[in-house]
Amino acid sequence: MTPLEELLALLDLERIEEDIFRGTSRDAVIPRVFGGQVAAQALVAAGRTVPEDRPPNSLHAYFLRPGDPGRPIVYTVDRIRDGRSFTTRRVVAVQHGRPIFHLSASFQVHEEGLEHQEPMPAAPDPSALPTAAEMLPRYAGLLGGPEVLDKLLEARAAVDLRYADEPPFASVGEAREPRSQVWFRTNGKLADDPLLHVCLATYVSDMTLLDSVLLAHGRGGWAVGDVVGASLDHAMWFHRPFRADEWLLYDQESPTSQGGRGLARGRIFTVEGSLAVSVTQEGLVRVPRPRG
Repeated sequence: MTPLEELLALLDLERIEEDIFRGTSRDAVIPRVFGGQVAAQALVAAGRTVPEDRPPNSLHAYFLRPGDPGRPIVYTVDRIRDGRSFTTRRVVAVQHGRPIFHLSASFQVHEEGLEHQEPMPAAPDPSALPTAAEMLPRYAGLLGGPEVLDKLLEARAAVDLRYADEPPFASVGEAREPRSQVWFRTNGKLADDPLLHVCLATYVSDMTLLDSVLLAHGRGGWAVGDVVGASLDHAMWFHRPFRADEWLLYDQESPTSQGGRGLARGRIFTVEGSLAVSVTQEGLVRVPRPRG
């Protein structure tokens, strides 16, 4: 299978009861399940219990415990509400008998309403930017060597993700504006299933969102070992239709960090300039204490 086919298989959960699903994980660069995978799988589970004419309009989630990549994850869906316009679902992901993730998601029937949006920010043409396979080998030493680099490239092989500027691990010790941009799309075409495109955007949304926090302090993050980090909570609002197999601009910024936590906000635009998704995440951002 291609990397994209493997990712789609990962999101194709097994239904073991009416509202209970089971998913597997892929090998991770770090010894825990990638947060974007758990969020995407939980949204798949919720969406499987909702009529197809109601796409997701928002999700709010908490990462409770690190996931074990070597064990299945069981997703239990609670049908909170089925209204005339909105449907609400709650999903709990469980491993080893304990919850590791909690998600609430809202789904809405399409309706017309007032329309406005902020303009898309300036960004370089994605076709002019280096691919991950072209860019990341430059930093193999900082990332921990060829083995870690290979794992990182393998983990991102299903997605063509291109940094508009140097990533945080490229300029350790140099504080920069707490803002970053990436373009992304899947490495292959997807079926015309709106839920699938939303779930894949959810998967990617957790890959780079905390970069802006690191940039403000000249930190490279887990990649160079100068920060211990993890996603704490994650929220997304889906404003307009989009395709995850076409270029999307992920514009990210950090307004604050304190108390071992950093806040990051993101906006996802289509290449035509339509604001498709808004994202907010708070993450654990700790500086390791010196040993001894």
